[in-house]
Amino acid sequence: MAVKQRTRRRPMAEINVVPYIDVMLVLLVIFMITAPLLATGVKVELPQAAANPIERESKEPLVVSVDAAGNYFLNVGENHEKPVDETTLVQRVAAVLRNQPGTPVLVRGDKNVNYGRVVRAMTLLQSAGAPNVGLVTESSATTPPKPSS
Repeated sequence: MAVKQRTRRRPMAEINVVPYIDVMLVLLVIFMITAPLLATGVKVELPQAAANPIERESKEPLVVSVDAAGNYFLNVGENHEKPVDETTLVQRVAAVLRNQPGTPVLVRGDKNVNYGRVVRAMTLLQSAGAPNVGLVTESSATTPPKPSS
């Protein structure tokens, strides 16, 4: 008669970390994909409702105009009334900002132009190295009332 000898099993005191590693890797991939998407916005300092005109600076501003047809014009170069394409715009703005850092950059958009064209111009200016982009508007004849406290 064979006698079975019982062996006592000791409890396993290890944590199974494989599921935690899987979750961590999935989160890492999600953050790697979403982080660049969060930083792609165009930085613009929007004026207040009752904004005063900006002070005249010593440097002549770099002005990009967008007409009603969506064409870009730049006040730098040989012919200011001739439209420029996007690559020329980026190259010229980058050259000006390299030679004269701190030059103010402004965008003048026609009121009938597609909003996407103005945003595209601002994106191109940002890719050319412009840290801040201002928007040029005409002052209205009536000023909005000041809010009462």
